[in-house]
Amino acid sequence: MPRTARARRALVASVLGGSLALSGCGLDWGEDSGESLDGTITLGFVNGGSTRFHRCLQEAVEDTAANNTTLIHTAESGQDANTELANIKDMIARHVDALIVQTVDVDALKDDIAKAKEAGVPIFLTSIVPDDTSDILGAVVVDLKNVGALDARWIARDAAGKGVQVGIVAGAPGAASDLLVGGFKDALPANATVVANEPGMFDPSKAGKVAESMIQAHPDLDYAFVANEEMAFAVRKAFDAAGAEDVRIVTVNGTDEGLAALKDGRFAATVANSAADTGELAVDNTLALLRGEDVEGGAKVATTRVRLVTKGSADTAPLYCDPEID
Repeated sequence: MPRTARARRALVASVLGGSLALSGCGLDWGEDSGESLDGTITLGFVNGGSTRFHRCLQEAVEDTAANNTTLIHTAESGQDANTELANIKDMIARHVDALIVQTVDVDALKDDIAKAKEAGVPIFLTSIVPDDTSDILGAVVVDLKNVGALDARWIARDAAGKGVQVGIVAGAPGAASDLLVGGFKDALPANATVVANEPGMFDPSKAGKVAESMIQAHPDLDYAFVANEEMAFAVRKAFDAAGAEDVRIVTVNGTDEGLAALKDGRFAATVANSAADTGELAVDNTLALLRGEDVEGGAKVATTRVRLVTKGSADTAPLYCDPEID
């Protein structure tokens, strides 16, 4: 069944009006708990922020839960680790059967996982996963190092051995942005020199100011890697205002707006990593693992497909988000 806002409204109405019935099977919490779940499953989703990615991810989580007659509580952490842990504690107090977490920071995961384990609540992660997965139910991740590397390899091909200057407008330090930037820098060719690397905090206003300063300090900049398309639009505007229309921008997401920017030349390349796919997989795999069922591919940690998209391939890029998201 297609994901729709109507399905979400129906779920909210059911939550307010009474319990949903799940046709009668016991659900295993995991090998160590010895407990089972009967009836309605309730999930908690703790989201790291409110960017387009986060909104699309939450949309997919909510819709997939609704389509599986599963109750869902959501909270948003505002890119703050302390708020994230408070949201985890609140979800535990709501007696959720499992937690899905899009963390704000790799370091924050330690406390999150410890708190969930202490409460006996399975935790499922999106985007980031620790090296030791023994204390998590599972995860759906985007290979963020590979995402950054795909953009860097495009620059390598486009520069064709010529010495070039590259600027980086990162996201928020910690978690996703560090992996993206690390993968990008590691894959750059020797002829590409990173002359600036500043955080835009996943905030277009901040990213625009970073870009203004960057182009003033480095007027011969050839390329800019920007950690998401929302920031990339602000970076493009700042570069153009400074007369730097020739700076090629490579970025991440693959939204409809981003694909349009590829077609008209504002962006040179982006890497499509569907938030809709990640959110749907997160719920589907959480439910399967709670039931003790095999997940697709058989792996505890699943991977969302990514692909480089340029002007010539924009029309065949995967759907990033539910069309109803603004």
